Amino acid sequence: MERKNFLKSLVIGAVSSSVLVEACKKDADTATTTTTSSSGSTSGSTDSGTCSVAPTETEGPYPTHSPASYVRSDITDGRTGYKLTVKITINNSNNSCSALSGALVDIWHCDAEGNYSEYGGSGTQSTNYTSVHFLRGRQTTDSNGLVTFTSIFPGWYTGRATHIHVHVYNSSGTSLKVTQIAFPEGSGTALAAVNGYAKGMSGYTYNASDNVFSDGYTLETATVTGSTTAGFVLAISLSVPA
Repeated sequence: MERKNFLKSLVIGAVSSSVLVEACKKDADTATTTTTSSSGSTSGSTDSGTCSVAPTETEGPYPTHSPASYVRSDITDGRTGYKLTVKITINNSNNSCSALSGALVDIWHCDAEGNYSEYGGSGTQSTNYTSVHFLRGRQTTDSNGLVTFTSIFPGWYTGRATHIHVHVYNSSGTSLKVTQIAFPEGSGTALAAVNGYAKGMSGYTYNASDNVFSDGYTLETATVTGSTTAGFVLAISLSVPA
């Protein structure tokens, strides 16, 4: 699954958010299926029975400046929102999808209002958060290939569906995969329960129209269970060539 790389250089503030979203367009991928249980928990097909490599996606306009500085499992860093426990399992597609231990996994995402830390004060994000580092972190996979982060449920911003960025490195720091995590949608899902926080869902871009996910997001859609009162748990397995 070939994907275009994000813009090779980016001058923050020199382009509008619509241009940034357009830059995330990719080539075609597989279609997705999503199921919703009667209890309201949701799951997206992650093709766990195969060894399909996770799609490569753009790091987007807000990658972490110094990810090695944020080795932590709790990445909340003072941001308020519904609790989200993120469980990511990394498998080695070059070894029959066996668990990949010792891999470095970085994640980052926006806050409840749709803002990223380490950026802002420009046309792409008016609120200035350049001096803070919330909702960014790094963990090392255990013997089961698992990393766990404590965070909050991401909000959204114009042109993008709710998502989490992921960058996987081997133990030596060599990049193995840059990808993104999509959230199940529809009645009874966590996304519907959160309802875009204070922004609501008016003008929200759903996965099928999102320029990163619109060509297929089967391998990127997580399982999300829980509630706004108890908190949510996100789980996904990602296969990378190592």
